[in-house]
Amino acid sequence: MSVNDRIVPLVLAVALFMENMDSTVIATSLPAIAVDIDTSPIALKLALTAYLVSLAIFIPVSGWMADRFGAKNIFRTAIAVFMAGSVACALSNSLTAFVVARFLQGMGGAMMTPVGRLVLVRATPKKDLVAAMSWLSIPALVGPLVGPPVGGFITTYLSWHWIFLINVPIGIIGIWLATRFLPMTPSAVTPRLDVPGFVLSGIAASGVVFGLSVMGLAALPPYVGIVTTVVGLLSGAAYMFHARRAVNPLLALNLFDNQTFRASVLGGGLFRIGIGAVPFLLPLMLQIGFGLTPFQSGMITFVSAIGALGMKLVTTWVFRVGGFRNVLVLGSLISAASVGINGLFTPATPYVLILAVLLAGGFLRSMFFTGINALTYAEISPEDTSKATPIAAVAQQLSIALGVAVAGGILETSTHFHGGTLTLTDFHIAFFIVAGISALAAIWFVRLAPDAGSAVSGHRNGSRAAAETAVSSH
Repeated sequence: MSVNDRIVPLVLAVALFMENMDSTVIATSLPAIAVDIDTSPIALKLALTAYLVSLAIFIPVSGWMADRFGAKNIFRTAIAVFMAGSVACALSNSLTAFVVARFLQGMGGAMMTPVGRLVLVRATPKKDLVAAMSWLSIPALVGPLVGPPVGGFITTYLSWHWIFLINVPIGIIGIWLATRFLPMTPSAVTPRLDVPGFVLSGIAASGVVFGLSVMGLAALPPYVGIVTTVVGLLSGAAYMFHARRAVNPLLALNLFDNQTFRASVLGGGLFRIGIGAVPFLLPLMLQIGFGLTPFQSGMITFVSAIGALGMKLVTTWVFRVGGFRNVLVLGSLISAASVGINGLFTPATPYVLILAVLLAGGFLRSMFFTGINALTYAEISPEDTSKATPIAAVAQQLSIALGVAVAGGILETSTHFHGGTLTLTDFHIAFFIVAGISALAAIWFVRLAPDAGSAVSGHRNGSRAAAETAVSSH
């Protein structure tokens, strides 16, 4: 890729930087925020879930809005909304206010990242897509790199309210860069918005995630979680029925007929359920189970981002040599194991060993996510990219939200059985379970053809390469 080709992904990555830093900052600061607004750290997972639910509700319309009003305009507006939500978080003084502010942030994030990725995919030839995704991810990974130590330092020595105000200057810079460097894409003639599909998909996503999140919370009756989960599942089934009959459904489910797209979305979703639980579980375990301060916790967890950054230097080569199927099968299993190992950590574990495991885990997960993001578009036609992007983004955010909900549910169930407060054993159990969920992703990738997505990865398996050589010799 030329220098000019790198400008667009780097500008778009400002959005990912804000989102990733914000999520890691809040995870590190949860215990302190819980004390200040008089709630429990587990109850505060509603704030994490509210953000992800908001993404899942509004992401489906991102492709339609980008086509209707221009991707550049939507991208800049989304950053502004995200900044407003950040200020609202800083001003929150109760659990309700904090959850509402996080939901507003999610409305901005719902347009910010998917629209940015859509611009990148449309502007990049398929043979350069893995490299472009790597460049898009590098600044985004700086967010998790600086988030934990910065958030931990501010929370420990200043006040947690200030961690959200960091997004204001970053957002202003992002809007200026987008105005200066992104191409102005004109609005296009779009079909009428699928309003019934938007309502059904929104109820489905919010019902399932919210329902799973509140099950077991003392603040709400148990039936609330059960009823909302059931409503979400029924709405999901109703949407599938609606999508088969609608002329222009909001989420084009026919794309799942493509095996490569199906594997990337469903396999990647399973993997993210386990991985999405880690930013929630690990800071809590280090602070509640190990007795560390937020700053000490952040100085440990940020090491994962260093490993993720290192992987970007070799990602293109790895997929060209190994191919999507082989790399994703092996990567999902080893990455899942790196999550499970967290369940073996105790205060007596040498910190050097903990840091080494987190470094390797970040390295592997970065490779996996770059491959998944590129594989999503490997066999999708250019005219279908705006349809594929919201589906992939909804699945991604929904699975991460489910990861937080599952992790919180495991902790709540475990404490219920032993009848006390959170213990280190509760966290160990949670890590083992979510690692097992992530490992199930390999089932989807092992079914892929050896040369699946070769137009993107550049990989050729032996039999195909031999056939091509024989043809060329004649």
